[in-house]
Amino acid sequence: QVHLVESGGGLVQAGESLRLSCTASGGIFTSNTMGWYRQAPGKQRELVADITTGRSTNYADSVKGRFIISRDNARNTVYLQMNSLKPEDTAVYYCSFRSMGYGYWGQGTQVTVSS
Repeated sequence: QVHLVESGGGLVQAGESLRLSCTASGGIFTSNTMGWYRQAPGKQRELVADITTGRSTNYADSVKGRFIISRDNARNTVYLQMNSLKPEDTAVYYCSFRSMGYGYWGQGTQVTVSS
């Protein structure tokens, strides 16, 4: 069992920045992928970005050039630096952890971007 704890959400104005953090604990395997998904009201959950233990990254087209995902393997922590935020980035952001065919979700953190 893996437990994920997220932090860093909040309310910002368009153009501002936020940094999300997520720390995993429990049955951590050496090789894993951590990432961030988001879900806006009335929409499906979608991938924002993810990163492997080897630091290979994957981004949604809508956030490329604005968001940066990184991780600290020693702390089992993943970060999402969100710059130039737009109102359409408003959503609940969920941390994810995948390894050995298993997947886990964090509880979610609200990000609201006002225009």
